[in-house]
Amino acid sequence: MLTRIRDVRKSRGLTLADVAAACDPPTTPQTIGRLETGMRTVSIDWLERIAAAMGVAVSTLVTMPDRADVPVAAIIGANGVDAPERPRTLVPPQPQGDLIGLIVETAQGDYRAGDELWARRVTPGQFATAINRDIICPRPAGRFAFGRLIAVEGSRIQLLPTTPGARQQVLADVPWLGTVALLVRRV
Repeated sequence: MLTRIRDVRKSRGLTLADVAAACDPPTTPQTIGRLETGMRTVSIDWLERIAAAMGVAVSTLVTMPDRADVPVAAIIGANGVDAPERPRTLVPPQPQGDLIGLIVETAQGDYRAGDELWARRVTPGQFATAINRDIICPRPAGRFAFGRLIAVEGSRIQLLPTTPGARQQVLADVPWLGTVALLVRRV
């Protein structure tokens, strides 16, 4: 079975140690590395553990004949633009059950009009993992707050809006947050 564990891990900006620590139960970075390179046989159980650790569907980690993968033509690095040393592919975005979408109609902060944001929903017990990340959170009467999460104190969160000059907001009893995980920008 051909796996894409390394490609998916790198496309999500994770290290071997990140994935190993996020596995349930945790494992070692060396084990993840051996599974990536094929030095250790990848079982369905391992695929499920690694997929859960990276927050992707199991099917994302294997080569599928009916999925159109995007081949990497070049890598832009510190020394310029070079061809990849070995064939690589990009992992196309896939909708998942815990994702919500946002559309930017008016530029705010780092986001331009027309940007699409994919946010991963997190529960109150996971709010601390979203500190220093852009988030959306529900407010009463069908409204939302959007900005950078800067602190979590008990049932209160502190949010710094993305618009220049806006004041920090303190919100209490927020039922969930959406942490921005993917930016889709057309050029």
